[in-house]
Amino acid sequence: MLEPQGTLFFLLLMVAFGVLLLWLALTRQVVFRVLAACLAFIPAMVFGIAAVNKYYDYYQTWGALYADLSGSTASIPHISAAAMGPGAARSLRTQLSSTDPALDAQLGVLFSTTITGPRSHISRTAFVYLPPQYFQKAYAHYRFPAVELLHGSPGEPQTWVNVLDVIPIYQNLLSAGRARPAVLIMPNTDGGLQYALQCLNDPHGIQDMTYVGREVPQWAAANLRVQPPGVMWGIAGYSEGGFCAANIGLQYASRFGYAGVLSGYFAPTPSQVPLDGKPGGRPHDVNVFHGKPRLLALNTPDKYILHMPLGVVVPQFFLAAGAEDQADVYAAEYFKQLLLTRVATVPLMIVSGGGHQALVWRTALGPMLAWMTTRLAWQVQHHAEMAGRTRIVAAREHRAAPRKKTSHLLSARPGL
Repeated sequence: MLEPQGTLFFLLLMVAFGVLLLWLALTRQVVFRVLAACLAFIPAMVFGIAAVNKYYDYYQTWGALYADLSGSTASIPHISAAAMGPGAARSLRTQLSSTDPALDAQLGVLFSTTITGPRSHISRTAFVYLPPQYFQKAYAHYRFPAVELLHGSPGEPQTWVNVLDVIPIYQNLLSAGRARPAVLIMPNTDGGLQYALQCLNDPHGIQDMTYVGREVPQWAAANLRVQPPGVMWGIAGYSEGGFCAANIGLQYASRFGYAGVLSGYFAPTPSQVPLDGKPGGRPHDVNVFHGKPRLLALNTPDKYILHMPLGVVVPQFFLAAGAEDQADVYAAEYFKQLLLTRVATVPLMIVSGGGHQALVWRTALGPMLAWMTTRLAWQVQHHAEMAGRTRIVAAREHRAAPRKKTSHLLSARPGL
């Protein structure tokens, strides 16, 4: 009841505001009237902020509010970049020495780490969730599919954990058998709450798409027991992250087999980038493709999908939007029609009673993960079966091939 969206919390704010107004009306001393007026502003302001939070269904608990705004990750182990290197997948439990092996195999492990891109020179923190199966003997030699989850703006990787409850949602799906095990990777796509880079490669600045779409998956494949980028990888996001997932999914189609777009858009808007492209610089609005129509068309999914080479396999898409946001619904429906020119089916989930808000993303997250991880697991099994058949055929051909006889005749040599 006293949580940020609780009715009692709103009633207490109203009572506090009323008491202060009554004090303002009854007191005769100027100093107390000024004090009452100033204090009355506080519950009124908090009420407005809380109303916006309730409308967007963002923070449901005070813990989530504190953790997200403070960036607090004290309870989540952090593995330094130096600790993550070739072979780290084999020693991961040693590095996470504070975890309980029995709990790991039951609940999985969430940790943060720093990922540095060798080409983009971007270095940011990412959250990684390893499912329970990662620590179970039956999966000791299994290379997991992976899903890259991209946050919106303003947002950070921990928003997936603190606000959208991705871990319990996914754990419940796994326990119910509705989803299959996959590694979840949540990178920082903007480098700060004040920015909105939209995962674009700025011709004159930050190479954010290279970092998110290439270097983060490469890091995961090198350091974790996951499949290499390709059809056994998925990418998904909400709001700005949804645009990122659509744009990266199409441009890097050979690196992702599946894409999820929750309340996303399909054409870039002005970006908020740091001044001079330096981390921590003052944000300013800029159209990164100004005067570059070819790059703009390439980074506009609802245009690029019509011009993708026919030889490129388009990723499978899952779309979702809140019914109360007509712009989101129209954008999703229009993009679905465009996708149907290249793929046979495109699931579109319309969430009733919600608009462009966390309620919609939280509601659609479960069905999207169930849809995507099931198909990713099928791809892993399918490729394993194909590889097995290839080895059998190669072995049969090797056994059937005639053996060459070695000649023992002496070669003529000069002087003999």
